[in-house]
Amino acid sequence: MMSSSCSLTEIQRRIDEVKRFLSVTLSIANAHTVEFYTHDVWKRFMAVSPQEVLSTVSSCSDQQRAQQHKEREPSETTFGFCRDTNRLVDTWELLRAAKAHSLPGLGVCLSRDELLQALRENRDDTDAELEPDEFMNSKKSHEVQSMSEVVACLAERCRVKQVIDVGSGKGYLSSFLSLQYGLRVYGIDSSSTNTLGAQERNRKLKKFSRVYQKHSKAEEEEKALIGLSDVDLSAEKDPEPQTDQLFLSALSVDAIHTPSPRVPPGQLTAEERERRKRENLERKAQNRTEGAGAVFSPLTSYVTAETELRELIDELEDAIVVGLHTCGDLAPSTLRMFVAKAELAAVCSVGCCYHLLSEEFDPAGRECVSRGVCGFPLSQYLRDQSWFCGRNARMSACLALERVALGQGIQMESLFYRAVLHVILRDHYSAFKSEKRVGNVYSKAKSFVDYVRRALRRLELDESQLPDSNIQHYHDTYRLRMDEMHAFNMLKVALAPCIEGLILLDRLCYLKEQEDLSFSALVQLFDPLLSPRCYAVVGLKNNEDGTRSYTCT
Repeated sequence: MMSSSCSLTEIQRRIDEVKRFLSVTLSIANAHTVEFYTHDVWKRFMAVSPQEVLSTVSSCSDQQRAQQHKEREPSETTFGFCRDTNRLVDTWELLRAAKAHSLPGLGVCLSRDELLQALRENRDDTDAELEPDEFMNSKKSHEVQSMSEVVACLAERCRVKQVIDVGSGKGYLSSFLSLQYGLRVYGIDSSSTNTLGAQERNRKLKKFSRVYQKHSKAEEEEKALIGLSDVDLSAEKDPEPQTDQLFLSALSVDAIHTPSPRVPPGQLTAEERERRKRENLERKAQNRTEGAGAVFSPLTSYVTAETELRELIDELEDAIVVGLHTCGDLAPSTLRMFVAKAELAAVCSVGCCYHLLSEEFDPAGRECVSRGVCGFPLSQYLRDQSWFCGRNARMSACLALERVALGQGIQMESLFYRAVLHVILRDHYSAFKSEKRVGNVYSKAKSFVDYVRRALRRLELDESQLPDSNIQHYHDTYRLRMDEMHAFNMLKVALAPCIEGLILLDRLCYLKEQEDLSFSALVQLFDPLLSPRCYAVVGLKNNEDGTRSYTCT
């Protein structure tokens, strides 16, 4: 079995490097954009002009810029911050350090191809070779194709046929795993609406799959008759585009959905628990009558590391647990479940929505969900240090550096509107710290004046005391300082991969702290331009022989 030379000690060392960097810079990520003007955030953290920041951001990769920086006189700075004032004085140094402390800069991640190569080595000659699916090349299906092949290889490596998809949603990953790779997949989601939708979509996909398989068989017979290789045939004609589009259309049905809140079993009413139990039993009975073809079973349940999987799944054997963009605490819960359950041989978990993570050492004392078990930190190493990120920093970790670099991802005007509104609330109302939320009024507003009036009505404040001219004056005054907000948010974007990196290194460290794992790694599964949350935490338990080592550089 393969083993990673990125040992626990080495991962802890990488964590320490990122922690040291964030101990200096995390205050930028935790600064709330809403309070940007009311707290005079720019002057508080910056000793450079916004124009200098924006210019450096746009040219930070230039070799000439690096050479100019080398020629400067040594300064008393740490990662670009003055050690006396704690204000930023060297933008280039900050950006250089941020790049070095991101996951690619730390050199701790495997590529998807490296993982697949390692999983496929030393297999029996009789094992079927898994090939990338030929009709999943569209942007919509990038995640499903990339992850399903890895999961299929994990299943083959571990010699298991069952997969548990935690937070399966509408079941498009589960359906593809079952139809393309013949795996028995149990999709578990807390929303009964999602599981019912997944069941209906799987029915449609199975119907399509039979048509597709018949089409593929006819094509293979045609190839055999005319004696052409796969390459020759694809060069002469492409018989699949229509079929491809049909599959993608079926796969995309109701793919976008709003997940319902995950309610712990202890908070459910007796009627709700009984209803969910009845629905699960009915689905199990239906699956038995459908026979071998029913290889995807959607189930409704809230799951934690303490959940008894065999109570949910009567037919459970050794399995792999997976999660594709599981929100908030569900991703660390998936890893805890993998460690706690002997029947789970491997895990492949891609998390998202870091702002929804609960933090154990939140100084505000906010209670952790799920019986006091928090999502961060997960490793004992960071727990012993009582490390805390902060919600705004975790929100910043969700920013997509690669997309922003191409001019996508940040709606500066909406952020500007909200920050100036906060100034108005401070100057004219006592409700600028109100628990009421403004919500998304920007998308409906025709102008800044209209935005403010809509927001005041949402907050149930008297708008009659503010004439339009006063509101517009605020806009015009702070418009001159909009570059400050733009530059500051670009620095937040630069720090985002470092914060995400610490969260993911914490999860990898947790797996490496376990004694019964033969392999664990961070793997880049997706193209970050298509899917910004592109890293998977992968782990396998001790159940095979053989070795494979990787070197962290």
